[in-house]
Amino acid sequence: MLCLLGLALGPTALAQDANAPAPPDASAPQAQPTGMSEGVVITVNDELISTYDVVQRMRLLIVTAGIQPTQENIPALQQEAARSLVDEHLEMQDLRSEGKTQKFDLIASDAEVNDELADIARSNNTSADQLLAQLAAQGVGADTLKEQLRAEISWRGWIRGRYGSRIVIGDDQIKAYQKRVEAESGKPQYQVTEIFIDANRAGDEAAATAGAQQLIDQIHKGAPFAAVARQFSNSPSAANGGDVGWISPGEMPPEVDQALENLRPGQISAPIPVKDGAYVVYLRDRRAGGTTSVVDLKQAAISLSKTATDAEVADAQSKLLAMRAKLNGCDNLAAEGAKFPGVVTGDLGETETKDLAPAFRDAAEKLDVGQVSDPIRTDAGLHLVAVCSKHMGGAQALTHDEIENRLFGQELSMIGKRQLRDLRNSATIEIR
Repeated sequence: MLCLLGLALGPTALAQDANAPAPPDASAPQAQPTGMSEGVVITVNDELISTYDVVQRMRLLIVTAGIQPTQENIPALQQEAARSLVDEHLEMQDLRSEGKTQKFDLIASDAEVNDELADIARSNNTSADQLLAQLAAQGVGADTLKEQLRAEISWRGWIRGRYGSRIVIGDDQIKAYQKRVEAESGKPQYQVTEIFIDANRAGDEAAATAGAQQLIDQIHKGAPFAAVARQFSNSPSAANGGDVGWISPGEMPPEVDQALENLRPGQISAPIPVKDGAYVVYLRDRRAGGTTSVVDLKQAAISLSKTATDAEVADAQSKLLAMRAKLNGCDNLAAEGAKFPGVVTGDLGETETKDLAPAFRDAAEKLDVGQVSDPIRTDAGLHLVAVCSKHMGGAQALTHDEIENRLFGQELSMIGKRQLRDLRNSATIEIR
């Protein structure tokens, strides 16, 4: 798994269906995995994974994902535990081999693992010692968690270190992303949390869909969606508990878009089969489409009462027009304002144009960056408005760097998946 493990050691903060039962309390004794083959031994290129290793990983999955083990889901948990352990052994074997070639240790140190463990504990409002004690009470050994973290940290660092410098996100890719999002701006937008089951990893598309349904059953029984996503999803969003934020149609497969159209906020989808796996989506919210503009404004104003005489208004207007002639957009507004008695300057900050007063909104929409309005009369006085910056809001509010980072992360994730797939294809894996 490329995702960072996230522990859910208590009730979830993620809203579920109103009729769903309360999530299981990880501090209470959980049913232990039973029903698996006692003599299971997996060999990964002659490296052994024991029945004990698989049971320990199953317990870790059960506790951290808040799943209630049953005779029906034990086989799926066993398969997931085995798959995860096989992947981690393949990753660590590859890292050790590369380390020998490069004469450099690529395996995460105990200190790095402990730092990651401390971060996880802090995110759960506890200490590393308390977290390990809670796991121990559920029969999960400290080494089970630490070795999972070691594999994740090591593999993540290796993929980024080896391939990160080779990924170049060009301006053409960023502009194409912006253009696509702008083209979809009029359509409804969805705030989504996802789980994706990779068919290649699950065995086939039918197995991926069946696995997705089992996870849905557990979520409806109270398992936190985010915790399940962290442990079972094969999407890069798993590191964030499956949170993909606000999306527009076209950002996910068409089958997912169609499912989202039929969901109400707070609902969880049925399994959504796609060509390479199956999705489960939780629709947290939806909003109407539409392009919004965000502007950063400064103003210069002269205070006038609503009952000011025409002569007082004319005098204020003359002063502001004289000031405007000396302005270079927002750059020298404060400096020039200080030269005119009675003029007060200020920064109005960023806001969506739709939230501005009508007179200010009309000026902000018509003006280009660096331009200054004619004097605007309000009940408070007379104003000049300068546009310091302007950009798209809503779903279009991602900056150049944010888009670049998103595309970089997607490419790096795909590289990691391809690398692991190649390791699987070339490995000798036996179960007996």
